[in-house]
Amino acid sequence: MKYLLLVGTFLVTLVGFTIPSTAMFHDSTMKSSVKNEALYQEINSYSEQHEVKPIDAKVDTVWKAMPGYNGLRVDVKASYEKMKKAGKFDETKLVFEEVPPAVHLDDLEPQPIFRGNPEKPMVSLNINVAWGNEFIPPILKILDEHQVKATFFFDGSWVKKNPDLALMIHKNGHEIGNHAYSHPDLQKRSRAETMEEISKTNDVIEETIGFKPKWFAPPSGSFNQQTVDVADELDMKTILWTVDTVDWRKPEPTEMVRRVVSKVENGSMILMHPTEPVARGLGAMITEIKAKGLQLGTVSELMSEKRID
Repeated sequence: MKYLLLVGTFLVTLVGFTIPSTAMFHDSTMKSSVKNEALYQEINSYSEQHEVKPIDAKVDTVWKAMPGYNGLRVDVKASYEKMKKAGKFDETKLVFEEVPPAVHLDDLEPQPIFRGNPEKPMVSLNINVAWGNEFIPPILKILDEHQVKATFFFDGSWVKKNPDLALMIHKNGHEIGNHAYSHPDLQKRSRAETMEEISKTNDVIEETIGFKPKWFAPPSGSFNQQTVDVADELDMKTILWTVDTVDWRKPEPTEMVRRVVSKVENGSMILMHPTEPVARGLGAMITEIKAKGLQLGTVSELMSEKRID
């Protein structure tokens, strides 16, 4: 009987009592650990004044699908922990954290991609390979000397004939994309033919270097919505370009470099091929792009929401 009375009393005590949430416990714990309230508030105030909002991925009227870009804010708690011993605000001890956007590239409807986010100070070198074998080794040497990784889009029939060169490019740490199998005009191909061109190239690339590409570059930039939809069905995104070297016209390398660099900006993707003008002008192009305060990365790095600060 005494036990029942005790249980009854306990249950009555619970009536009207709200169980604290996890957030309430966290706030309480944090507040009790702050010994220097003025310092904590100064860090918090700095965070509010300097927060950079994330940018959502979107479909632009001109550039079509564009990736998002992470925001940036101060991790107030971590920054306080680094400053509490000295007891004063120190900007060099601030800890930052990236804030992801609400909308990501994968959330968008299937659309071609012509550039990266215009707030990201990075560009990519997109090298379409269906010929030009003699220029590949010097191009790889230049990229290695400048510590730059590019994205090479392979024609499937080229890979079939040149597995050693394809493997060499991969082993040099460059990203590999799909450039269809027989350099077709995909605007004029059926859905089934487009599927075969892309799938067959994926298969030969996977057989040769061991993985399936996620980026697809239509030959000659010829595509339509069907092309983009087929690539999307294969879990691939369609990549075009922002700036064209037009290297196949055999321009003077210095003129090509001047024209390309003058157009390059945040998020640019530069189209090129293994040609003599590229082999002769690539080093200067890389140097001048870096001089503009831009980093060079692969298509995957350019499409990433990760910040460059």
